[in-house]
Amino acid sequence: MNKIVGIDLGTTNSVIALIEGTQPVVIPNSEGLRTTPSVVGYTKKQELLVGQIAKRQSVINAENTFYSAKRFIGSNPRELSEGAKDVTYPIITEGETIKFKCPNLGNKVFSPEEISSQVLRKLASAASTYTGQEIEKAVVTVPAYFNDSQRQATKDAGKIAGLDIVRILNEPTAASLAYGLDKKENEVILVFDLGGGTLDVSVLEVGDGIFEVLATSGDTFLGGDNFDQKLVEYLTEKFLKEESIDLKNDKQAVQRLLDAAEKAKVELSTVTETKINLPFMAAGTDGPKHIEEIITREFFESLCQDLMQKCKTPIETALSAVELGVDKLDQVVLVGGSTRIPSVQSLVQSLTGKESNQTVNPDEVVAVGAAIQGAVISGEIKELILLDVTPLSLGVETLGGLMTSIIPRNTTVPNRRSEIFSTATDYQPNVEIQVLQGEREFAKDNKSLGSFNLEGIRSALRGEPRIQVTFDLDFDGILCVGARDKNTGIEQSITVSGSSRLEESDIERMVSEAEVYAKEDRKRRKQFELVHNANSACEQATKLAANLNPEVQTETEKMVSNIKNLISNEKFTELNEKVNGLQSYITSQSASANVPNL
Repeated sequence: MNKIVGIDLGTTNSVIALIEGTQPVVIPNSEGLRTTPSVVGYTKKQELLVGQIAKRQSVINAENTFYSAKRFIGSNPRELSEGAKDVTYPIITEGETIKFKCPNLGNKVFSPEEISSQVLRKLASAASTYTGQEIEKAVVTVPAYFNDSQRQATKDAGKIAGLDIVRILNEPTAASLAYGLDKKENEVILVFDLGGGTLDVSVLEVGDGIFEVLATSGDTFLGGDNFDQKLVEYLTEKFLKEESIDLKNDKQAVQRLLDAAEKAKVELSTVTETKINLPFMAAGTDGPKHIEEIITREFFESLCQDLMQKCKTPIETALSAVELGVDKLDQVVLVGGSTRIPSVQSLVQSLTGKESNQTVNPDEVVAVGAAIQGAVISGEIKELILLDVTPLSLGVETLGGLMTSIIPRNTTVPNRRSEIFSTATDYQPNVEIQVLQGEREFAKDNKSLGSFNLEGIRSALRGEPRIQVTFDLDFDGILCVGARDKNTGIEQSITVSGSSRLEESDIERMVSEAEVYAKEDRKRRKQFELVHNANSACEQATKLAANLNPEVQTETEKMVSNIKNLISNEKFTELNEKVNGLQSYITSQSASANVPNL
C-alpha cells in the first residue's frame, strides 16, 4: 500500500516524515529545507506562495501574508483573547467562525483550515516527489490540549488539501514514539512540548513496544510567538515614548518588528546579547526614525517572566494528575523549537530535577513520531501499542446549569461510556443534550461542542423516564454522542462538530478551490521549465553562433531576441515552436560548417 506519512502541522513551522525500511526519514521541501514555515501569501498578481518564499515577502506584503493559522483553527471568536488577534492581516468573524481577509484577492476571506491546507498540500507534494508516488494518507499531529472542534478542523484542513487524515495524534505522544521506539525497559518520561503557538506537557510510560499516556496538560495559546510579542511590545512602547509615534497601526512596521524579535530570540539562545537594528521605521518632522537596541539575555528573560510562570503550571498539573513525584521520572524530553530558550530549559530542570534528554531533534521529533504511527497503521511496523488519553473532560449540561462529566480527562482512548439521566419536569416531551468539554463546574464556563434534541420521551412524572446518554470517543479524540429513551427505545445521536467548525458544503467548495490552485501551480511549474529550457537553448545557440559566419550570428541574434520577447510577454504557447526552430537552425548551420555540437 502507499506510504502513510507523518506531518507535524506547526504554528510557525511544519515538518513531514516517513518510514523507509525501519528508519524514519525527514523529507526536505522543494527548497531543500527540512522545515517549512507555516506561512501562506498572495501577491499583487494573485499568485499563491507557501513556506519560505511566503515568509521572505511578508514585510512588504504584510496584509496578505497569513501565519499562525493554527492558533485560530477550530476556535470560536469568543475563545480568543485580544492579544491572540495581534496579527498583521485582517481578521473578521462570521457567526461562530474566524476568517482571514485577503486584500490582494479582492477582500476574499479564508478560513484557518484553508490556509493550513495550503501548507499540508506543499508538504504532501514534496513527499510525492521524494517517493515517486501520490501521497494520499497521513497522520497529523495536534497539541494534546486541542479540543474536539480543533481536532475536527485539523481533519477538515487535510480534506481540503486532498489528504485522508487516518489518525490525529497528540504531539507529545508522537514525540515519545520517536524517542522510545527501541526502548526495552520501562521508563516514565515527561514530554515538555513548547512550539510556536502551543504548550503541551505529557507524562508517559514507555517501553517494550507499549506507549501509555498517563496524563496530559497544557495551554493552546502559549508558545514562541508570545515570547516574540514581548519584545515587539517593548520596542513599540519605547519608540512611542521617545518619538511620539505609534508603530502598532503600521502593518509593515509590525511585521519588521516581529521578524527582528524572532531573530533576536533565536540568537539569545546561544549568545548573551544581540543587537536589533531597524532603519527607517517611521518618518518624523525632523527626518527618518530608526530603531537600534541592544537586548541582553537577562533583559529578555525579565520581559518574559509571566510567560515562564505560565509554563510552570502545566508541568505541576500533569505530575499531580497521576500523583507522580519528580523522583519517579526517568527522562525529560524537550520538544519544539522554543525549548531552545535557556530560561525554559532551566525552568523544566528546576521543576523536574533532571537534565533534558538531548537525543531527539526538537524541531523534527513530532513528525518522526507521526511517521512511526503511520507505519504502524500501514503494517510496516508491528508489535507497537499506543495508549493515548483525552486531554479534557467530556460531559453534558444538567439541571442548574452544571456540567456532569461522563468521560473524565486523562481517560485512555478509544473509550465508550454511558450514564443514565432523567427529566427535570413532569410530562417533559423532550430533552436537549448539550455536549460540553472542560474542567469547570458550570456549563457556561466550558466549551460547548454541540447539542441535539431527543423527542418522544414517554409521558411521566419527572425523574421516572430513563435516558441513557452514551459518549463514544475514537482514536483521534473525536466524539460521537447518543441518547436513548430506555422505555420507548427512541434514540438520537450526533458526531459532535462544534459550532466553530466549517459546514460540509464549505469544505467541498474549498476542496474544489484548492484543486484550482494546484492546477495553477502545475501550470506555473510547466511555464518555469519552458522558460528555463528556452534560456538554455538561447545560451547554447549564441555560443555556437560565435564560431560561425556573421550572417548566421545575425540570424541567431534575431531568433534569440524573438524568444526573449515571448518570455517577457508570457506568450508560452509559441515558445516551444520558436525554441525548436532555433535549435534546428543552429544545428544545421553547425553541421554544414563542421562545428561540433554542444
